[in-house]
Parts: sequence; C-alpha cells; structure tokens
Amino acid sequence: MLDIDGVLTVSSKPIPGAREALSWLRSRDIPFRLLTNTTEESRHGLVESLRGAGFNITLDDLITAPFATAAYLRAHHPGSRCLVIGAEASLEDLEGVHIVDKDADVLVVGGTSEPIAWDVMNGALRLVLDGAPLIGMHRSMTWMTDSGMVMDAGVALLSALEEATDVQAVICGKPAPECFRQSLALMDVAPERALMVGDDVDSDVLAAQAVGLTGILVKTGKFRDEALHRREASPDHVIESIAGLPALLETMIA
Repeated sequence: MLDIDGVLTVSSKPIPGAREALSWLRSRDIPFRLLTNTTEESRHGLVESLRGAGFNITLDDLITAPFATAAYLRAHHPGSRCLVIGAEASLEDLEGVHIVDKDADVLVVGGTSEPIAWDVMNGALRLVLDGAPLIGMHRSMTWMTDSGMVMDAGVALLSALEEATDVQAVICGKPAPECFRQSLALMDVAPERALMVGDDVDSDVLAAQAVGLTGILVKTGKFRDEALHRREASPDHVIESIAGLPALLETMIA
C-alpha cells in the first residue's frame, strides 16, 4: 500500500523515481493499492491527475478516505441522512449514502483546504450536541504542496467538534485500523505479507504497523527529521524516497 501525496506526487507532480517504482511493482506482479486520505479530488479525478502525471493507474488501484467512509456509512448508518462538511470534490464517491443539506441524522467531516464558514461550524456543533454521530473521513492535519505545507481545515474542525462536544469521532480513513483492514481485504493479502509506504509517520506508518503491516517511511512530502525522534515507536524501514523501494524490496524478498 502506498500513499499518494508526498510519496508519489507533490501538487500532482511526480516525485523523481515514483513512476519507475510503480512500473517495477507491476513488472514483478506485486499487487498494490494507492491508499490516500485526499478528499480534494474524486477517485475519477485522481485517476486522471495521476495518468496526466505519467502513472499507469486504474480506478481499482485507488482506495480513498471517502471510499472507506461510504463503506462505513452503508454498514453502520444505512439510509441515514448525512450532512457532509468539506470533501465537496469527492462527494460522488459516497455511493449509496443519502446526502442532505439540512435535517441530518449523521455529521460527516471531510478534508478541505478551503475556509469553513462560522455558521457552518456552529450548525455542525449543534447537530452533534443534539446527538448526531460524528464521522471523520480521516485525521491527517496537513499535507505538502509545491508552495509548502497546508493545514486541513476539515480536520481542524473535526478536532474542535470533539473538544467542544466531548464526542469522539469515528475515523474511516487513515489512521483508523479498519481502513487498513478493508484495504488488505480488497487485495486479499494478510497483514504480515503487506507493507505501507508513507510520508506521515503517524497516520501512514505507525498506524499500519499497529495492524500488523510493515511500515516504510519516505523522507519526502511532509517528512521531518524531528518526527522520528519524539515517538517511542519507529518505522520498520526509512528510505530517502519511493525511488528506493525496489531495492529495499529486493533485499526483503531475497
């Protein structure tokens, strides 16, 4: 499993060696999925962006936070009226979910780089205080762009709602264990036979390791050296970039 932002691309531009690394995986018949928390694009939009950047990717290769959220809502809140804040571009991926703009039963918070209006925040607060379940598409606070690090306004709102209401959100994307388990099931691979490659030591690497996967941290994207020194746990492997993945896998397979 590979993250996209910060691992394969930054602002939709390929990181050196990323296209070659994916081609190497395909040439060895090594199954993979791109497991991303992005909600700034739909799955179809992501496929087009990645193909435009030179990656040979299909829709089946992608597992996104909205895709995982839809599966959770269908299983645990079937037929419920869901108010979704953020993630406008990826609403089409909430297949089978009843989306409304008022009189909601469930509040879903997705990621966004756009400001969230104060009245929207207050409406969300009141909805949760009135008993609506709080669902977060993911919990990644930042991502890297070619202009620098960007704060996720949606996840900031999610954290604020948890604090203000004393309600713990259900997280559907990374770092939720179920997100990794769902991805493993789609690949038909056991955890001990799987690897997660990411630039976020918490949401990508350590979260995957907690479910039994091997965690590989790349020193691209949002990576910061200090992230390795303020935690008790550590990645199984650290490589300079995705370009070093084939060589690492060669040593692991041998």
